[in-house]
This record gives sequence, structure tokens and C-alpha cells, in this order.
Amino acid sequence: MSWTAIIVLAVGAYLFKLVGVLMGDRVKDGPLRRAVQLIPPALFCALILLQTFERDGELVVDARVVGLVVAVAATLRKVPFVGVIVLAMIATATCRLVAG
Repeated sequence: MSWTAIIVLAVGAYLFKLVGVLMGDRVKDGPLRRAVQLIPPALFCALILLQTFERDGELVVDARVVGLVVAVAATLRKVPFVGVIVLAMIATATCRLVAG
């Protein structure tokens, strides 16, 4: 990634934060507010998937996938966040240990 792209993305992120601070609660309920509320979870999910299934620019299915599946299952069972993380770590480590 080039320095130009990093600087452009950093400035864009800062401007988004600035607009959010300046706008405050002026945006009433509606499609724009709902769309803005969905951006952070969607970005977080994209980052998780990228870190789980990508290595050196290639699609990879390994022990991290097992950890992700366990984390999703634990989340659906309403396990506290720390428990989700610990269960996912145990599942991933166990899978790596068994796989060799």
C-alpha cells in the first residue's frame, strides 16, 4: 500500500469523525441514520473475515475458521465477551495442536 493511499484514508477517516461531531444528533431517524449505524458492525465483520480467511493474498481455510465458528456459536448462546474470546482461542489452539 502506498503512502498516498494511507494518507488519503487517514484524512477521510478524520473527516468522517469531524462530520459526525459537527452533525451530532441533527440527523433524525431515517434511512441515513440507520445506514450510518450499520457501518461500524459491517466494517468490523469485514476485518474479522479478512483476517480469518486471508494469508499472503490467498484464501486460506485453517484453524482460525474453527475459532471463528466457535466464537459465533458462543455469541449466539449469549456467552459474555471474554468467554467468547477464550473459547475461540481454545478451539483454535486445539485445532492447531491436533492438525500438527
